Amino acid sequence: MSIIAVLLIYLLYAFLIVLIVRAIFSWVSPRASNPVALFAYRVTEPVLAPVRRWIPPVSGIDLSFIVVWLVVIFLIRALSYL
Repeated sequence: MSIIAVLLIYLLYAFLIVLIVRAIFSWVSPRASNPVALFAYRVTEPVLAPVRRWIPPVSGIDLSFIVVWLVVIFLIRALSYL
């Protein structure tokens, strides 16, 4: 496996962690001044917003998180075979 693939895999795992942090903060409604919440929203929103335009919420549940999660897992698995 090439070093570039390994670095991409680590970046994707880090993105998954930030995605989980965002999901947790969306449940607990943090203050707007929380730097961790701001970082999580700034990192994940550019990825989630386009998906949200294609997949509308179903019964108030945002499915963009699940779609992005599955795509990132698929990319990690694909890169691990290189």
